[in-house]
Amino acid sequence: MLTDPVADMLTRIRNGLSARLPKVDVPGSNLKVELARVLKEEGYVANYRVADDAGKRTIKVYLKYRPDFSPVITRIDRVSKPGRRVYCDAKKIPLVIGGMGINVLTTSHGVMTGKAARQKGVGGEILCNVY
Repeated sequence: MLTDPVADMLTRIRNGLSARLPKVDVPGSNLKVELARVLKEEGYVANYRVADDAGKRTIKVYLKYRPDFSPVITRIDRVSKPGRRVYCDAKKIPLVIGGMGINVLTTSHGVMTGKAARQKGVGGEILCNVY
């Protein structure tokens, strides 16, 4: 049993990028599907697909590389953890590398980037930083 499934997903993506894999398989949940959707919309992963393999939900995350085969994601870090949740309001959402990266938040309006949360005026729990 995993205590932090989101951290497991981020670690699988990180390990897949360092091994130059074309895709990684992640056990599925609604939160992880939304996280994959945000990463795809922001251009950090090529695509994702939800599959039901023998009754188990799996997310196939297709990783994205530059023409020189270096990964698009330089770093992906978990911010809020089960032992220490990190919340912020809309006015205090931090910038990642001066706005060059993104942070992903869970809000009352769903999973979105920090920029989108600032525009909607909602705060939430910061899941991760990506750059």
